[in-house]
Amino acid sequence: MSVTIRPYRNGGWEVDIRVVTPDGTRQLRERKRSPISSRSAALRWAEGRERALFERLMDPAKHTPRKEVPTLRAFAPRFLDGHSRANRQKPSGIAAKEMILRVHLLPALGHRRLDTIKNEDVQRLKSNLQAKSPKTVNNVLAVLSVLLKKAVEWEVIERMPCSVKLLPVPKGSTAFYDFDEYERLVEAARAHDPRTLLIVLLGGEAGLRCGEMIALEWTDVGLVNRQACVRRSDWNGQVTTPKGGRLRHVPLTRRLAAALAEHRHLRSARVLLQDDGQPLTRQIVQTRAKRAARRAGLAEGMKPGLGGVHILRHSFCSHLAMRGAPARAIQELAGHKDLAMTQRYMHLSPAALDAAIRLLEEPAGRLQAGRGVQDFGDVGETAPGDEKRSINPGGKLAVRQGFEPWVQVLARTTV
Repeated sequence: MSVTIRPYRNGGWEVDIRVVTPDGTRQLRERKRSPISSRSAALRWAEGRERALFERLMDPAKHTPRKEVPTLRAFAPRFLDGHSRANRQKPSGIAAKEMILRVHLLPALGHRRLDTIKNEDVQRLKSNLQAKSPKTVNNVLAVLSVLLKKAVEWEVIERMPCSVKLLPVPKGSTAFYDFDEYERLVEAARAHDPRTLLIVLLGGEAGLRCGEMIALEWTDVGLVNRQACVRRSDWNGQVTTPKGGRLRHVPLTRRLAAALAEHRHLRSARVLLQDDGQPLTRQIVQTRAKRAARRAGLAEGMKPGLGGVHILRHSFCSHLAMRGAPARAIQELAGHKDLAMTQRYMHLSPAALDAAIRLLEEPAGRLQAGRGVQDFGDVGETAPGDEKRSINPGGKLAVRQGFEPWVQVLARTTV
């Protein structure tokens, strides 16, 4: 280490300080004008700077100024723009995150710096949401968790300041209309008007979500081959892809195809319109579905949590399961992202239990030969030349050539 003092050209003294680590691998040098005019005082000032530089050289992290960490309130807009909008998430998903931030996270944690949010704060947030369902609480916690992880990824904070553990969510039963209730609903909708009938049939016999009904266009409907292509969804006037991000093809029942043909118009590309030619809104669709349920005397369809429309989709999946459709077929027709969602309905399938019990009736020799093996309602392995078979709800074996559109089961039983 060394300190050199030289006269400065405009008066005063220049100090030249060099410091080196004991192993000689790192060094620092600083040359500057001393703030003190006398030579002896300038030397003492330079020796103090020498000690400070040596400490910084030996422990850089300790002497590096800490960057300012924003509060959750200040970081929230950056999170929404840089994560949700930049990744082109669905408008409904962005709106849900904005609502969770505005209603739950900002009032509770908005004033806290991101690196000071601790486990106890998370537990206090859970306590404040005691009146909410576990699923709602988990939605709030998931937004907080993703926000903090993005802060780490973007080097706003060094590490996750807390652990965000979700609540266990009990698996409840999925409400749906049974066959008789659904037929009463169809007749009530028919008596109301053609648009309400189409809403009921699109939900109950094609499994469309509310936004998919609103966005359905005539170019998506094939009345000759009786098939609809679900390729878009409408959320408050913003058209995006369906949930899951991929289109699907759904065969039409004869009753639904007839209702579409009768409703055919040239006023717009959209299938469902208001009297003034404007597309239906989500509120209008929900209100019409609830009104039909009320006229049919069905209390389930008027519950707020089911929204009047989504119970139709539950009924679509449940009716297919009860009539023996394989889980994979229901998944494709409903557009579920993974099979776990479809499994909620498979306890209704009589085919699975029936096939399991019938294994006990098979002769032992035939089972040992590997014949007659079925996979509980889906297509099983067969010997060369054998036909693919599956068990229907009545227990009889029905021949299937490849993948028969199982929605046609609905067509044969509802018309």
